[in-house]
Amino acid sequence: MKNIEERERRLVALRAGLARLDRSRPGRARAGLSSGDQGLLDRLDPRAVHDLYAGTPADAVALNAFGLGLAVRAAGGRPIVWAIHRLVETETGTPHGPGLHEMGVRPKDVLLVRAGDIQTLLAVGEEALRSPAVGAVLLSAWGEARAMTLTASRRLSLAAQAGTATLFLARAGAVPAPSAALTRWSVGAAPSTPLEAGAPGRPSFSATLLRHRGGVEPGTWIMEWDRERRAFLERSPVSGAVVPVAAERTPATWRTGERRVA
Repeated sequence: MKNIEERERRLVALRAGLARLDRSRPGRARAGLSSGDQGLLDRLDPRAVHDLYAGTPADAVALNAFGLGLAVRAAGGRPIVWAIHRLVETETGTPHGPGLHEMGVRPKDVLLVRAGDIQTLLAVGEEALRSPAVGAVLLSAWGEARAMTLTASRRLSLAAQAGTATLFLARAGAVPAPSAALTRWSVGAAPSTPLEAGAPGRPSFSATLLRHRGGVEPGTWIMEWDRERRAFLERSPVSGAVVPVAAERTPATWRTGERRVA
């Protein structure tokens, strides 16, 4: 009963937020495509559901950063709804305003929703897809869940097809499973290429296409996020010295009550 009440409360708050977006939504602005970005976007059709899985639990932060970048691209200047399962925040920390800025994302363009359980997360996704003001939806989940059924996936897919937004379902701590999603990806952190004067490089990701309903062959791409262009740039695998990647180190043991902020 408590979970049902929380779900209804979250949905009421979400509807109010979506109504505000609908009244002030700008005209759709299609972001320009950069070289290297086109190949990825060709595989991420709009008005569809795309499954993103973390390569390992340690790749959860990279997974959600990658999903946020895809949402920015798909939104085309319209607002993004980002719903986060509570276990994601427990494991990786909460979204950080300056961190969004470093990704080239304005916090005011993101409607953040916290979901206590997977059922609420999925309900938020369906509700957000119905809004004509929303350009993209990112659902961040953690772990296996009975609610993540093929039927639930089909509901999201039908809602996406009937609306104008694209949905990205980012799952960490879960094994890739059959769904109605158009594409399925495995995402992990990749070594960055240092910039001039040894400055930290751009966020880098290894994205592996596991399945595409359109028949596109599986493959792996190393992508860098350019916050100025708000676009992914494809690059060749790195050789030589690179900046260490946090996801490749053994996580430190957490102390009781400790929280980390992403």
